[in-house]
Amino acid sequence: MSEVVQPRVVFVAGLSGSGKSTAMAALEDLGFYCIDNLPTPLIGQFMDLCAQSNPPVAQIALAVDAREQRFLRSFPDVVRRLRSAEGAIEVLFLDCADEVLEKRYRETRRVHPLSPEGSVADGVSRERALLADAAGLADRVIDTTGLNVHELKSRVVGHVLGEARPTVVSLVSFGFRYGTPPSVELLFDMRFLPNPYFDADLRPRSGLDREVSDYVLESERGGEFFGRLKEFIAYMLPLYDNEGKAYVTVGIGCTGGRHRSVAMTEALNAWLRESDREVNLLHRDVEKS
Repeated sequence: MSEVVQPRVVFVAGLSGSGKSTAMAALEDLGFYCIDNLPTPLIGQFMDLCAQSNPPVAQIALAVDAREQRFLRSFPDVVRRLRSAEGAIEVLFLDCADEVLEKRYRETRRVHPLSPEGSVADGVSRERALLADAAGLADRVIDTTGLNVHELKSRVVGHVLGEARPTVVSLVSFGFRYGTPPSVELLFDMRFLPNPYFDADLRPRSGLDREVSDYVLESERGGEFFGRLKEFIAYMLPLYDNEGKAYVTVGIGCTGGRHRSVAMTEALNAWLRESDREVNLLHRDVEKS
């Protein structure tokens, strides 16, 4: 009598443009049998076929797409039913900041699948609402805002293989006038620091320039704050490591996101990398006027 194999099933859900194809490719490389956009009512039949195959399929990855709106509302019931049976059932959800998704669509000149004749922003908003239940079921959420393809693959592989590693820090500089990034967990406001914008020579530059960085960080308030910020981050990160938190997103903002926030974020990035901490860096608004 053949041994019954209890499969490991990973559902990959997330916003269009957040990296689902990359995540599925990483799972396929790990030996998972991958299916994209399988209608929810067919999942049970598909699982039965995998169990009856010779040999049985032991690792399965299923992508969940908001374009299957007719079946999406039944997805939570399917997951709960599978979790009540034997086997390992996981939901991996990929999130991303709205403005980064919009930028990705602009760069690729693609239309959003949920807003083919409207704006990308409308499509993203509609998709977030449709995927709210799937996000609530997630065993792991990966924020791809500051990740490249290789970093996302590494994150997925690390999750599936159960490799423990220190918390990854995602740093995002931004301008408050353009809104606070929704993914930020720790937020620091730099608007109390001397503003290079009011210096005619520094105004056209950014916090990536040495002159602007020195102006911000070598001021009395800038230097003292950076010292206190490092103390706070050095205190928090080991606590996150011990809790097994995969990543933490730190937002550093100023008025326009071009001078003070960029300079402070760059300094924090350099300090973290010197301590061998894995860091993702995004200057969201540095190119905006």
